[in-house]
Order: sequence, then structure tokens, then C-alpha cells
Amino acid sequence: MTATPQDCLARNEWICGDYLSTRREILWDAILQHLQLTVVSILIGVLLAVPLAVLARRWKWASGPVLSVTTVLYTIPSLAMFSLLLPVYGLSASLVIAGLVLYSLTLLVRNILAGLRAVPEETRQAARGMGYGPVRLLLGVELPLALPAAMAGLRIATVSAVSLVTIGAIVGNGGLGNLIYAGMNTFFKAQVLTASVLCVIIAIAADLLLLGVQRLMTPWERARAAR
Repeated sequence: MTATPQDCLARNEWICGDYLSTRREILWDAILQHLQLTVVSILIGVLLAVPLAVLARRWKWASGPVLSVTTVLYTIPSLAMFSLLLPVYGLSASLVIAGLVLYSLTLLVRNILAGLRAVPEETRQAARGMGYGPVRLLLGVELPLALPAAMAGLRIATVSAVSLVTIGAIVGNGGLGNLIYAGMNTFFKAQVLTASVLCVIIAIAADLLLLGVQRLMTPWERARAAR
């Protein structure tokens, strides 16, 4: 009779504590890369989305082109997007970040624009009557009131980015996606399951964190809900 291996790694089980203990450093490096790619891409996306949304809000003629272009970008399959960006960025982390930024623009621009459009016109008129100029009006009145809608878009974009980072494994910069891709090629069950579960945990944690930030930044929403 052939002896049954005692090591869950040798038995290639889906759930294996030995994998966590023996690959701790590899997992940590993958998690850090995953977080870095997600955070950098979302931050750049926000920096681009805010002025685009403001432009679309101030000049109605710009709304159609801005929304159309960002929507078209979101419809491009991820593999095709990375292939189109490959001549510019090469096989680098910048390629993954650029793709994630372009994907995030649809969700961010639409939600920020919706928030800006929802600001009551009488509120703007009252602020102008108090001497608010265009910049002060935007920063002190419009953007704060647009926060609930903007944060909703940010939450969705962040969770989507966490998922899409894994596609970066095709160029060797996919965070936990690298482990999933390698594990699928070798049918390494514990690696595939562990990396996949960690992706889900990161997505949930990021969503809850942003929800907490939203509640802290919009105390008037909490007061309204408590009535």
C-alpha cells in the first residue's frame, strides 16, 4: 500500500495551514504590491476625475464627450486594454496602473458629476451672495455636498480595482494575481484559494474603510439619518 502523505502541501489540499506558515513572506510581498497598485491607481483616478467632472458641470457641452469617452474606456476588455497600453508602458507596473486609472474614470467621473449636479442652485446662490468666488464655492460648498455620491463611486472603483489588479499577472505585476495565476498553472490548490480569499478580504476591508471615511466626512448625513 502507498502511504498517505501527512503534509497537507504534499496532499495538495485546498485548505492548508502549512502553506500560510511556509509562504508568509511571499504572501506579504504580494499583498503589499496589490495594495500599492490599487491605492496609486485610485489616487491618480481621483486627481483626474475631479477636474473632468467639474469641467462637465460648468460647461454643458463638455458633459457628453467626457461621459462618452470614459464609458467607452470601461467597455474595453482588460486584456485588450493592457495590450493597447503595452507600447507606451512596456511590461511594468505602470502598465497596470494606467489601465486601472482608465477603468476607474467611468465610475468616479459619473458619481462626482452626479453629486455636483445634485447641489441645490439656491445653495450656490446663497454662497455667491456671501461673497464666495468660483474656487471657494467649489471647494467649500459644491464638493463637500457632492461627497456622498463621490464616495459611493470611489468605493465601487476601489473594489473594482482590487479585482482588476489580478489581471496584471499577465505582465508579472498582479499582486495576489501572480500567485493565483502561478497556482492555476501548477494546480497548486492552497495557493489559488489563499490568494483568492485574500483578494476578497482586501476588497471588503477597503469598502468598509471608505464607508467609515464617508461617515466621518459627512456628519450632516448621519444627522439626517438619525431623525
